[in-house]
Amino acid sequence: MSSVCRSGVTLDISSMGSRVTRMIRNFNLENRAFREISKPKPQAAPRHPTSGSFPQEEAAVTSIAEEIHQKNDPLLSMLKDVYVESDNPVPQGEAASAPMKVVKTQTQRRLLKFSLPSNPYGFSDVTDVPKGKLSLVEALTGLNNHKRMPKTWTPEKLALEFSLDPKDAKALTDFFFPFDVKIIPPKSETKQIKDS
Repeated sequence: MSSVCRSGVTLDISSMGSRVTRMIRNFNLENRAFREISKPKPQAAPRHPTSGSFPQEEAAVTSIAEEIHQKNDPLLSMLKDVYVESDNPVPQGEAASAPMKVVKTQTQRRLLKFSLPSNPYGFSDVTDVPKGKLSLVEALTGLNNHKRMPKTWTPEKLALEFSLDPKDAKALTDFFFPFDVKIIPPKSETKQIKDS
């Protein structure tokens, strides 16, 4: 819907509304701005009167600094009596590699039983896992085998097959299961809408 102004220009109702709101918003703008600027500014609260600095603090700081820089003869004599012996010092290069050797000997690893054939998701980098752990593909394969043949693939057999703790294998079969894909067939009887 449109309307005609006095000047003969056609305007939409939405543009008329925006013109009216702009006129109201900008009415007497300059005077309102000067009035706001000329208002007296709030003053800050007065500060508590002080004498400048506190003599107690200055004395404490200087006395502590003097105590730090003084020689303490009893402590120096006790320090001279201390003797440290070191046997078999480890060079810097060997110190960093020694813990790595210990960690590698402690964790036993096993090769993967199953892996994806084309390695689409970046599993190609994994060739072995620590004993007592499973890869994602192995876990899904073991769970699927247990689901299909529960009498053959018992938790004990899964524990032997994948080097797991029997308690962990039992928990795996009790609390985890692979997804079920169910395909619902279409209904054989379908109703058709007829034109009347």
